[in-house]
Amino acid sequence: MEHAVDSRAHGMPETKPPKPSGLDRAALLARLRHILLFAALGGVGTAAHYAVLITLVQGGLAGPVAGSTAGFLVGALVNYQFSRHVVFRSAKPHREAMTKFFLVAGVGLLLNAGLMALIAGRLGVPYLLAQVGVTGLLVLWHYGANAVWTFREKGVPAAPTNGGR
Repeated sequence: MEHAVDSRAHGMPETKPPKPSGLDRAALLARLRHILLFAALGGVGTAAHYAVLITLVQGGLAGPVAGSTAGFLVGALVNYQFSRHVVFRSAKPHREAMTKFFLVAGVGLLLNAGLMALIAGRLGVPYLLAQVGVTGLLVLWHYGANAVWTFREKGVPAAPTNGGR
């Protein structure tokens, strides 16, 4: 039977795992608030996306993949405005910011279409349930890419300042 050894009894300093510093914790909380702001305002773009998707599919004008793609594009236009002006408060020229934003959105569009084709098409998951899951994954893609590439100012860390930029 093994006995626990008290390191203090043997003159050895007690070791504890390092605690995150207040600065690390503050930065983490700021990042979380920033992601939540991005997601909340992205909900407006997502609502536009879903409105177009449901209208096209239920109206018999498009299938789920085409309807989702059209909705994605409408949602991206809404989200650009919120991302630029509210979430990231970017002063970058529109030409640069919009080009990068829509390149990120283009990758997101391909991911959206591919995942919808797989999940709703091949796997047979109902299209709205599939879209909810795909949307959740794509929030992470869009936030990350836009934070570190699209709207990041030169010489400024990608992490938001305390209070969310």
